Amino acid sequence: MKLPVIALVGRPNVGKSTLFNRLTKTRDALVADYSGLTRDRKYGEGQLAGKRFMLIDTGGISGDEEGIDSVMAEQSLQAMDEADVVLFVVDSRAGLTSADRMIAEHLRNKGRKALLVANKIDGVNPDVAMAEFYELGFETVFPTTATHGRGVKTMIEQVLEPFDQAEEVQPEDDDHRGIKIAVVGRPNVGKSTLVNRLLGEDRVVVFDMPGTTRDSIYIDYERHDKPYTLIDTAGIRRRKNVKLAVEKFSIVKTLQAIEDANVAVLLIDASEGLVDQDLHMMGHVLDAGRALVVAVNKWDGLQAEQKDTIKAELERRLRFADFADIHFISALHGSGVGNLYPSIERAYAAATDKLSTSWLTRILEDAVAQHQPPMVQGRRIKLRYAHSGGQNPPLIVIHGNQTDRVPNNYVRYLEKTFREALDLHGTPVRIEFKGSANPYGDKQQLSDRQAAKKRRLDKTKQARAKRPNGKK
Repeated sequence: MKLPVIALVGRPNVGKSTLFNRLTKTRDALVADYSGLTRDRKYGEGQLAGKRFMLIDTGGISGDEEGIDSVMAEQSLQAMDEADVVLFVVDSRAGLTSADRMIAEHLRNKGRKALLVANKIDGVNPDVAMAEFYELGFETVFPTTATHGRGVKTMIEQVLEPFDQAEEVQPEDDDHRGIKIAVVGRPNVGKSTLVNRLLGEDRVVVFDMPGTTRDSIYIDYERHDKPYTLIDTAGIRRRKNVKLAVEKFSIVKTLQAIEDANVAVLLIDASEGLVDQDLHMMGHVLDAGRALVVAVNKWDGLQAEQKDTIKAELERRLRFADFADIHFISALHGSGVGNLYPSIERAYAAATDKLSTSWLTRILEDAVAQHQPPMVQGRRIKLRYAHSGGQNPPLIVIHGNQTDRVPNNYVRYLEKTFREALDLHGTPVRIEFKGSANPYGDKQQLSDRQAAKKRRLDKTKQARAKRPNGKK
């Protein structure tokens, strides 16, 4: 059955994200003593006494928004329209403000079911702190302290009381969320625009300013009756340019989103060409072992000569990731965006394919027959058989002798051979070696040590026997 949807709205810095994390029992929402930290709608799921509910965290509304703040406010208003219940969060320490009155008036005009939450009640007299908020016209005011959880359970119990249909609903398996696609790249390359284009709606904030997205936004949706989860991430700049603590948190969230994804779509700005930071981002994706699709954005605004130059540069500098598909798109106008899905599907299928031991061993035998491993100290490295060790990325475990001495160039040769033979398109391949342990190795080492000790004692006795009598 449909879960009740609860939206958290209010002025900036009243504790909405802290309350979101408390109710969902996660740390998904960024929290800092920083006004306007949340910009996009963030969805999460909470559960209390067998009842599940969907929670929406929103950016703050002050009433005098300009520029990006006005776009953020639109996200909050959309969340109000989606919700079954709106929790209007106010700051009990700051008292009633004109922005609070404006939000309350909007809720009344919209006819939304709304409840007032007076947050940050610790350290003050609750009756005195909440008195002035009653003039907003809400029947009940819930005193809470989201940071410590004070009053939060009582509040959410009363909110969920009318929603009996949510009882005993089993949580969805994570596999039912479908392919998790992370859109990554430098700031201001068009990631949020691409996300909105893939979704067909203005789901995340888009503004002509680097660093618009600060958090990783997970969005579940369906396309042609197939489930997907799209992850919009914050852009990662070069380390020397990162100074704000907020941006450092955003980078951590982006790296976590890459780890959590099945496929990463690396977005490159065609107007700036391929830069070193794009390669660093690709390195993060490959280090995490995630399937990869490259999308070159803002392609429609280039001249023919510029396009030829960028294609040549991509071919030259991306040879280490030649298994990834490259698409030339315009996220703003939608050209080429639909072609990303076949590559995403193909890369995901390759990354999660089940590989049989017999087939992997046969490929290994053919590879060794065509190009044998090198000799090490007069002994040939022997690779005997292979089996699957995991998925996303595909992990191939190879057993043999002297496997700890296999050189890197031979490892790359094996990776390429397995990828071509198995048609593992769009995903990196990892190889792990395991040597054959000698069950008598410890006994042999002990025997060797005893023999060496005996030889030393014999030499000592012989030396003493040759000395003159009476001398030690």
